[in-house]
Amino acid sequence: MSSSLIFLLLLASLSIIADGEQLIVVNNCNESIWPGILGGAGQDTPNNGGFHLGCGEEVVFDVPQRWSGRIWARQGCSFDGNGKGSCTTGDCVGLLHCQGISGTPPATLVEMTLGTSSSPLHFYDVSLVDGFNLPVSMKPVGGGVGCGVASCDVDVNICCPSALEVRSGGKVVGCKSACLALQSAKYCCTGEFSNPKTCKPTAFANLFKAICPKAYSYAFDDPKSLNKCRASRYVITFCPPK
Repeated sequence: MSSSLIFLLLLASLSIIADGEQLIVVNNCNESIWPGILGGAGQDTPNNGGFHLGCGEEVVFDVPQRWSGRIWARQGCSFDGNGKGSCTTGDCVGLLHCQGISGTPPATLVEMTLGTSSSPLHFYDVSLVDGFNLPVSMKPVGGGVGCGVASCDVDVNICCPSALEVRSGGKVVGCKSACLALQSAKYCCTGEFSNPKTCKPTAFANLFKAICPKAYSYAFDDPKSLNKCRASRYVITFCPPK
């Protein structure tokens, strides 16, 4: 290959990165997972919204400027040749490719809103507002001063209150949010509790926060759980090393 062609390919690759960001999704769990992806309103959904990721594997894909959305892990999945089946946690109506459908709680969420070249700050967090199923972190590759790591790197299922447990095969595979388990406006921050003044952290939210202080524990949680950065690449690791 000529040096001029190599130079042109390098320029092309740099222009792609300049027009968006790169996400690297890593499975550090001791079992297969099926990451699900949902783009925000008006946003495309990469990789058809879901794929299989074996133990120790990773997938790299680009997202455009201004992209916003969420990523979560599904576990205990089984799909047929047509991509239809079910998952123990995080299921999106039995589809391998979620195609615009969010996962069924409880599921640990990675949420992000990315910036542009003119407004380069990216915002991202890990949320337990929809409950927990697997530990996860999101951190920048490089980045500048102040770039944080969003994470819940502890297995919340180990200390999940019995009222919130989701069990499969005799073990706890998920921990519901208090909203999902108790269906109360007080826990869901709805109705008269739909603002920060009236919706306060409950005992369950305080438990989540104590276990995973860098993650959102309820709808109006501490804004310090929201991270800001200007990196062009981010690593999302399920079952991150401690």
